[in-house]
Amino acid sequence: MTVKALLIDDEPLALAQLERYAVRVPFLEVLDSCLSAEEALPLIPEADVLFTDISMPDRSGMDLVRSLGEKAPLVVFTTAYAQYAVEGFRVNAVDYLLKPFSQADFTQAAQKVRDLLMLRRSAAAPELLVFRTAQRTISVPVGAIRYIAAMSEYVKVLRSDGNEPVVALYRLSRLEEELPPSLFMRIHRSYIVALASVREASRSRVVLDDGTALPVSGQYRPAVEERLLSGR
Repeated sequence: MTVKALLIDDEPLALAQLERYAVRVPFLEVLDSCLSAEEALPLIPEADVLFTDISMPDRSGMDLVRSLGEKAPLVVFTTAYAQYAVEGFRVNAVDYLLKPFSQADFTQAAQKVRDLLMLRRSAAAPELLVFRTAQRTISVPVGAIRYIAAMSEYVKVLRSDGNEPVVALYRLSRLEEELPPSLFMRIHRSYIVALASVREASRSRVVLDDGTALPVSGQYRPAVEERLLSGR
């Protein structure tokens, strides 16, 4: 699961440090690095999380988060001032990093963000996926999906409940967003697998409970290593 992050700090050196920490976290995608809250505003709707300083001259990070209300993404405050901690948690900050903090501190905060996002998406996940084929509409229980393969503009949904595969006009990237990340993961640009169906895994392939072997591509190898090789 990729987490889209926006970095905000009015001190160039502190912002550069945030960037160095962020690029070392495999699941973080940095949307931009901003020197002010105002500069960050246009990008906030695209962000999953803000890593933001609090004390900034034009507009504080705290004021920024308050102004966003329910539209605010998740927030991790990064500040040199411990006195803001209680106020930070009053606006539901995921974490509060007191400068100077380490790579380990930053990575731990990012992991908290990802875990919370995964919980939210799993809770909102549908029990059924509805596919419209050329002949009819088919509802597939999420729990009956073994894996999904991309075929150009189509997807092929392979099932574990004995029913025939479903081929429908659908994008794999859209399915990746709709399926609960706690139960499914993408291992290749052409494949999403149900974690419950995985029998064995290596850095190069995943073998499912029906014997199907699927390749793991380089882009998704770090996620496979983290979730399937180091313990799910």
